[in-house]
This record gives sequence, structure tokens and C-alpha cells, in this order.
Amino acid sequence: MKCEQYEELFSGWMNDELSPAEREKLEHHLSSCDSCSEELAAMQKVWGIMGEMEVPEPSAGMKVNFQAMLNDYKEEVANEQKGLLNTLAEKLNGILHWQPRWPMAYNLAIALICFGCGYWAFHTGKGGEQEQQLKELTSQVHELKQTMMLALLENPSASERIRGVSYTSEIKHADKEVIDALLATLNNDPNVNVRLSTLDALTQLANHPEVREGLVQSITQQDSPLMQSAIADVMLKLQEKKSVKSFKELLKQKNLDPGVKDKIRQTITQLI
Repeated sequence: MKCEQYEELFSGWMNDELSPAEREKLEHHLSSCDSCSEELAAMQKVWGIMGEMEVPEPSAGMKVNFQAMLNDYKEEVANEQKGLLNTLAEKLNGILHWQPRWPMAYNLAIALICFGCGYWAFHTGKGGEQEQQLKELTSQVHELKQTMMLALLENPSASERIRGVSYTSEIKHADKEVIDALLATLNNDPNVNVRLSTLDALTQLANHPEVREGLVQSITQQDSPLMQSAIADVMLKLQEKKSVKSFKELLKQKNLDPGVKDKIRQTITQLI
């Protein structure tokens, strides 16, 4: 064996961890190798000095300070997670109590999106990332609401179609697809109650130019006295002067209800 190999046995020899055979070989080598003997003696001296050194005890203040820092960190993390959890809980609670008779599939889908994205935000995001993830969550829920509304407008049940129309108030930014679907329902739905609900929903979206234009065009397509009177009230409320021409066309209908005819004349007078 070379000296380097024997030097690897020094610490084991000093700690009495060598086997009898290893100890015998090392001691036999040391008896004939001055270099290794000097190396071992120096190592023993260093270890002796280290053994006499006192291990410093941590001060009482150090323990207190560390515990305070740890508690502050735990509180900060807890508050951060609590704030995000409350935000998610409020969104989920508002959705699930929005309409208790939602089809189960959509309830489950929204719940999965909320909790899935919430878990992702908690465990993968920090600060600005969590805010961005919440925006993505809100966008996904918005898209699901819109999908739900459009699906219900095609439902054979009039009450379900009315429910679909009512979801319009939960859609913050109605796009062209939503507006077109509502206008089609206003003009073509066979149930007058559905059309009345749709008219009310569209009135809330009257800040969209295409909605106003669609309402004006719808005037001559309505055959129900209830709808004709209601749309006259809406045009008057919106002060939509472009509707005057359509109302004059409606007055030309031979079977127009006398009461509706008087109301439309009054509306035209007030709009001119």
C-alpha cells in the first residue's frame, strides 16, 4: 500500500474504528515511515486542540429573535394565502348561488376551474403571478357563463330560455356572439315572455351601437301588442330618434291594435 492509502486510515485509527487487521498494517507501516508518523502526529495535535475548544452556546435573545422572525414569516404567508382564498371563495360562492338550478355539469365545471386554478395560484404563483392567474380564472368563468347562456337560449323550455337571458347581467363584456343571439331571440322566439325578457336584457346593453340598431330594426318584426308597447317604451327611454321611421312603418299595419297605435303616435311625437 502507498502512503496515501495509509493516510486514509488515520482518522479511523484515532477514533478506534479500524479492524484488528487494518490497525496492525497501519502500525507496521508507521514504524518504518517517518513521513506518515509525522503526519499522524500533526493530525492528533490538531484534533486535540479542537477537542479543547468550547462550543459557544446560543444566547437567549438569539432564540427569541429567531422565533419572532419565524412567526412573522408564517403570519405573512398565512395572510397572503387567506387573502387569495377569500377572493376565490367569493367568486365561487357568487357563482354557485347565482342560479341554484343550474345544470349540474356547468356547476361542476365552474367549481373545478375555480379550485384548480386556485390550487395552481397558491402553489405556483407569487405576487404578480397570482394576480395574473386570478385574471385568467375570471376570464375562464366568464367564458363558461357565456357558453351557458347561449346554450340555454336554444333550450325547448321557455323558462330555461328566460333563465339564459337573465344570465346576460352576469356577463360584464357582451361580445358580438351574445348580442346577435339576443337579437335573434328578440325577433324569433315564439314565446312573448321570453321576448319581453330579452328586450329588457338588451336595454341594459344599449351602450352598444349594434344593440340600438338591432332594437330599431326589430320594431316592425314584432306582432304582439305587448312587445310593440314595450319596445315603444324602450325607444322613448333611450331617446332613440332613429326609431321614428320604423314606428311610422308599424303604423301602416292594418291589424295594429288601436291602443298600441295611440301609444306609438305619442312616442313618435315625444321623439321628434
